[in-house]
Amino acid sequence: MPGQYDVIVVGGGAAGLSAALTLGRSRRSVLVVDAGEPRNAPAEGVHNYLGREGTAPLDLVHLGRDEVARYGVAVTDGRIVAASATDGTVTDPVAFRLTLASGDTVTGRRVVVAGGSADVLPDVPGLAEQWGRGVVHCPFCHGWEVRDQRIGVLVTTANGVHQAQMFRALSDDVTVFVTDPALVDEDALAGFAARGVTVVPSAVARVLAEGGRLSGVQLPDGTVVPLDALAAAGTVEARVDWTAGLGLTPVDQEVGATRFGSVLAVDATGATAVPGVFAAGNVTNAALGVIGSAAAGMTVGAAVHGDLLQADLRAARTAP
Repeated sequence: MPGQYDVIVVGGGAAGLSAALTLGRSRRSVLVVDAGEPRNAPAEGVHNYLGREGTAPLDLVHLGRDEVARYGVAVTDGRIVAASATDGTVTDPVAFRLTLASGDTVTGRRVVVAGGSADVLPDVPGLAEQWGRGVVHCPFCHGWEVRDQRIGVLVTTANGVHQAQMFRALSDDVTVFVTDPALVDEDALAGFAARGVTVVPSAVARVLAEGGRLSGVQLPDGTVVPLDALAAAGTVEARVDWTAGLGLTPVDQEVGATRFGSVLAVDATGATAVPGVFAAGNVTNAALGVIGSAAAGMTVGAAVHGDLLQADLRAARTAP
């Protein structure tokens, strides 16, 4: 692991490994540093990924690691805790030093930030324990698996109304729990009525489970509502604390007028405001699915290779 690399990729999920694969196939020296905390780890399978439908998240990671290894990409388990710019060369002044939690340091000409995001969940007892199984957030990621079941939707933001209608397309038995009356206007209530959605004007006090499976929710007054699944949305926060040393801080990502989470701002190629630092995947767009993150990683890998080519060309032209 110690040494100088063309590219250090921070994050070994779909985005990071896809970027590494593209760069490895372009004969770049690449190190992937992976903390082993995929956001989708609780899920049973990856969905809407053509050719890999239903693959377990960690199985997809292992397949990706095997693939990048064929092209000389090195992968190490670890966490980046600090980063800084360092001296490059006259023709390529961009370079970076990254420090791992182990105390080891690595240097690279370019950095790809692909460490993904973390879900900050509603503060409801029992909810986190069912996250990714009985408690879901995305109708595209989990909807088929809960079709025709008794689905509850915890409305905690204005976007919860749309989420409820998305799950109503999957089941005739949908109940929404409205935590704040201001989140649901008359038009939304009319839509619920038209589609046969039951409205409970209450927060949820606890998520209930039997035998490890979600069985319902309990309301503050003690009422129990039997359910097979509960849709709930928190915020999705980019895992980028370590990028502060590079001069990068996350910005808010909004859906409508609702804050969805935090991301790093990038251009169409994945380049950040700091020359030489690129980013891909959920760290730039919290709404990306796994296949979208993989596609973004390929785009960024190509952009980084192109950026390095320009530096290599400058060096060749000025060589004695």
